[in-house]
Amino acid sequence: MPAPAPQFHVSLAATSADIQAAQRLRYDVFVAELGASGSMVDDAARLEADPFDQFADHLILRDLARSADQQVVGVYRLMTSAHAARADGFSCGGEYDLAPLLSLQKTVVELSRSCLHPAYRGGTAMFHLWRALAAYIAEKHVDILFGVASFHGTDVQAHAPALALLFADHASPYPVTSRAPRDVPVCAYDRKAALRQMPALIKAYLRLGGAVGQGVFVDQAFNTTDVCMILEVNKMRDRHKAIYSR
Repeated sequence: MPAPAPQFHVSLAATSADIQAAQRLRYDVFVAELGASGSMVDDAARLEADPFDQFADHLILRDLARSADQQVVGVYRLMTSAHAARADGFSCGGEYDLAPLLSLQKTVVELSRSCLHPAYRGGTAMFHLWRALAAYIAEKHVDILFGVASFHGTDVQAHAPALALLFADHASPYPVTSRAPRDVPVCAYDRKAALRQMPALIKAYLRLGGAVGQGVFVDQAFNTTDVCMILEVNKMRDRHKAIYSR
């Protein structure tokens, strides 16, 4: 018997139970699937949580066709400047010096902890999240989105072609810089092959006009190689802006 068609619904977390459901999906993806570890992981409760969660907005995608305890299939954590003031900074501030970006006196939102249940990747689920994100951006009059995006694994050399393409073709004009820079191997690369190596979320941000800050940050606890993505809302390409807000 075929599975029922998804019944997607997106909302901001309204209760602590909503936030825990988001943290449970994050555990399944970041810890169980991708090998994250460290102080933000509660293995007994199967939650991935950190101190920023209590201050942020949590955008939650549910599939109402699933059982009640399994409905959360996608999440985004959103932090405004007001959230960051209460949290003593943005979550990626430990990895990147954000001063050149924050000094612009623009309205910014940090995107983090984005993930989808494996069964919903490659379909329309992310567009439901992005449509809700577009409404959030419009409501808060956001000028710039930013946050770290990750390559799986901590071997920088393994990601050299994709990183070389990013820094050569998509460097941000804002000199947001890694706090623990690692040498990125200089290498010749085939553009198509480098794009195939790039994570889907990073490619999606690039299609929306995103750019990267300076240097990578190797996050041992999360088992990732991170870049800082920066997206100026008013510079989004028209075609993709239409997709983003449709």
